[in-house]
Amino acid sequence: MLARCAREYHEFDWFPRYPPYRDGGQDLITLRTRRIVLEAAPAAAVRREPGIDARVGAAVRGPTFDAPADPTGPGAVSRVGRPTTVPRVTGVETGTGPVGADLVVDACGRRSPVPGLLTAAGCRPSVVENHRTGIAYLCRWYRLRPDGPAEPRRMRTGSSAAFALAGVFPCDNGTFALHLVLRTADPTRSALTDPGLFDAACRLFPATAAWLDPRPEPLSGVLPMAGPDNRWTSLCDDAGPVVTGLVGVGDSVVHTNPTLGQGIALGLRAAQRLTAQRLTAQRLTAHADEVAADPAEHHAWALRTLRPWFDAQVAGDRAGERGLSGPPATAGRRAAEQAAAWDDPVVMRARALVRHLLCGADQAYGAEDVRRGVGSRLAARPGFAPAHDGPDRAAWEALVTAAD
Repeated sequence: MLARCAREYHEFDWFPRYPPYRDGGQDLITLRTRRIVLEAAPAAAVRREPGIDARVGAAVRGPTFDAPADPTGPGAVSRVGRPTTVPRVTGVETGTGPVGADLVVDACGRRSPVPGLLTAAGCRPSVVENHRTGIAYLCRWYRLRPDGPAEPRRMRTGSSAAFALAGVFPCDNGTFALHLVLRTADPTRSALTDPGLFDAACRLFPATAAWLDPRPEPLSGVLPMAGPDNRWTSLCDDAGPVVTGLVGVGDSVVHTNPTLGQGIALGLRAAQRLTAQRLTAQRLTAHADEVAADPAEHHAWALRTLRPWFDAQVAGDRAGERGLSGPPATAGRRAAEQAAAWDDPVVMRARALVRHLLCGADQAYGAEDVRRGVGSRLAARPGFAPAHDGPDRAAWEALVTAAD
């Protein structure tokens, strides 16, 4: 990815001088890149890897099983609450014929058809938990001009109003995306699909306005995305796995609203564990067969490791709907934590630990040195509350009305 001009960004790059070294700080790096580079680099690596047979264009029609599900019907269980039969997936049927497998992995994303295919084949239903966010994204892509000004420095990549968020995604090869986030019920949302109005709206927010000042070249129109819900899907219910021989990774298991940008990291973490890359090739096959025969442990690992981040996103989105991060005292402290990070490297490190999925917010911000830094800010500014740097509603509606 770096060879394809993805860029490294360290959380401490914000400060004019790096703080003193602390172990683990070297890992707090984000790779800034477009999705096309993110997907092209691993695809090229897969083609170079010996022992991998990449079958491009062989669309999967559905799983194959060792035996049909219990003939008494989907979801049949014994009197002791255990499934009477649990089908085992033994491969997939493709447009070019069947492919056998010790273990099948569902990496089909947030619209994975696998739960429906399993139910249609007679398996008990997958367990799906869905939380509506009620927000919509509008995004537009740009490229900085080679002969123009450089990208802004020491400018935050996010701004907010009481009713909207605006943000910047710096990427590879001089490209970047601007986005606006509004409630799906906001009456001004549909008007922002006009590129001129979108750019004008982005100029109302300091973060996005700074990236439009160099007069970048637009690369796209305005791309809307609605319905980025938070959804957890498990192939395991109270009676155990609904199927063996198959597990999920990525958005097919945990899909979250992208405001925290954790989806790819969660997917890679699951894939890393599943492939057990420290094992030899011979043991890797045995490991895959063990997971296939009893995937319950994999599901239990997902609950321990991935589920907390899902729950944190759900809680954050619910707080956003109320316009608060919790009770007043908690709201003030959490706002102070976020604000202090931009002035205090110790607090920024705590923020980075959470952003990089290394520990939860309570643990990161609960460290004694972090609490001291945040406490000093609260003592200097009693009743601290988050401030919006974006427009008020009157200015926003005046812009939209003028465009009409």
